[in-house]
Amino acid sequence: MMRKSESKLRAGTYASSAGAALLLAACLGIGVAQAQAIMRTPTISVPSRTPTISASVAARAVGGGDHGPHLTPTLHVTPTVHTIARIAPSSVNPVLPYARYSPNLYPACSNAYRDADGECLGQPKGGGDGSGKSARKSAGKGRGNATPAAITSRSFANEFVAEIDGALSPAEADELARRHGLTRVSSETFPLIAATVGLFRITDGRSYETVRREFAADASVRSLQPNFRYVLQDQKPAVPTEGDPAQYALSKLHLPQAHTLVHGANVTIAVIDSGIDAKHPELANSIADVFDALGSSEGAHVHGTGIAGAIVAHAKLMGSAPEARIIAIRAFGGTAGGAESSSYIILRSLNYAAEHGAQIVNMSFAGPKDAVIERAIAASAERGLVLIAAAGNAGAKSPPLYPAANPNVIAVSATDQQDKLFTASNRGNYIALAAPGVDIFLPAPDGKYQITSGTSFSAAYVSGVAALLLERNYTLKPEALRMTLAKTARDLGSPGRDDLFGDGEPDAFAAVMTVPADSTTPVAAAAATTKREDAEKRRDDPNIRAIEQPSLSSADDKSAISQTDRPAAR
Repeated sequence: MMRKSESKLRAGTYASSAGAALLLAACLGIGVAQAQAIMRTPTISVPSRTPTISASVAARAVGGGDHGPHLTPTLHVTPTVHTIARIAPSSVNPVLPYARYSPNLYPACSNAYRDADGECLGQPKGGGDGSGKSARKSAGKGRGNATPAAITSRSFANEFVAEIDGALSPAEADELARRHGLTRVSSETFPLIAATVGLFRITDGRSYETVRREFAADASVRSLQPNFRYVLQDQKPAVPTEGDPAQYALSKLHLPQAHTLVHGANVTIAVIDSGIDAKHPELANSIADVFDALGSSEGAHVHGTGIAGAIVAHAKLMGSAPEARIIAIRAFGGTAGGAESSSYIILRSLNYAAEHGAQIVNMSFAGPKDAVIERAIAASAERGLVLIAAAGNAGAKSPPLYPAANPNVIAVSATDQQDKLFTASNRGNYIALAAPGVDIFLPAPDGKYQITSGTSFSAAYVSGVAALLLERNYTLKPEALRMTLAKTARDLGSPGRDDLFGDGEPDAFAAVMTVPADSTTPVAAAAATTKREDAEKRRDDPNIRAIEQPSLSSADDKSAISQTDRPAAR
């Protein structure tokens, strides 16, 4: 009877909120959806607390045997280093200013305008209905993308990414640029792909195509391409139930059961994203290394902070791998709203991840097919890195987006609390898995929290699950890990693999149990024991509950794209 009364009360409250949203929209002259977004501030009825975690957790040594790449506690960061200090106890501000839902979709380009490689031609190639690749279940309710985008919307105007002769000095590279009416913005040698790559910009006003032809013909230029644009695809005292929508991902992925065995200890995940608030209590002592690929001084961003939280949150929330170590790589500029990046910066980020001990790389962004990034992805896979990416938020009619569509990458689509596909999620034969990504409660900068949606967060959860498997057995190869996740996944939709959910939703517990424990797996340091003990205390604390929040599954996507504060070297 009490439960029914609570249900009626919530229903009445929700109806009142809808009416209030209409009134607010009328008064402010904004859309109803925006007014509702402004009003969505869940009540956090838990006391503020900072977990007791040893500051050395982020720098635990991996000892004995072949346990994968080692990560030292020293920050070898270029060009910008942020040293993460232990935070002082502070209260967590329950205000939720980031709970907004606005489009964050990669520029649309219908199938009729694309060639065999998915490149946008600018005019119809003849035939095609704009539906993208035929797929067994591709006729889901997705946002249509019928309007072709201009080619320049897919890349930064007047910029080239070029592999040049590695023997050239900086002065010689500058002279090469001047000969073709260009400015060398930046260039460096990337060990990951064993090549010297530079970013060049047209400065003399000539047309892009004219300069491209001349520059490509120079003997010192090995390859040339546009500088493509990428956008972000925005405790357990008891197992969370359907009444705890903000943390429903835990039960969907069977994480509480998996966490009785593993927590992602001694596994390093590179998060290539926007800035991360390493001082947030949910992320305390989990950031092992920080690299700013943009070379700027911008602060934390809502998307990157949320992605890190989905993986390692361990205060009021719980990530999929709460004891994993994060290499925070800032590749997307902008501290407010949306953020974007480019081919050159993504290459720099992948190179850093591979060179600094990452075992897993989370890529919650999307863009077009990109030759230099495809090359970096292949090289990363050859080194044994596990690569996981967001499928994209461009809807049912979108062509494949990258890096998710690369065969070396585990592409993840998004589902809601009812196991339905997120409306804006991409579909395709490259989808490997599906994971919760709708109305997810995550940390936000400055000690705040956010409710957000998108394939970005689905990918982050899967990255954490992958870390659990690597803690279980550090010798597990990427292909074996991928097969384990697929074989133990909970099938969704029509029986068998499909283009909406791939092989289904990961079952973290089943996957961990399937992997034989490696007897040489290093025992976590004393610091890790402290962290685990803290987790046990949270589990028994009746105050640490998932946040009650009405279902918002009809929401679109997450963060508007901002083109402001773009650094010179994109």
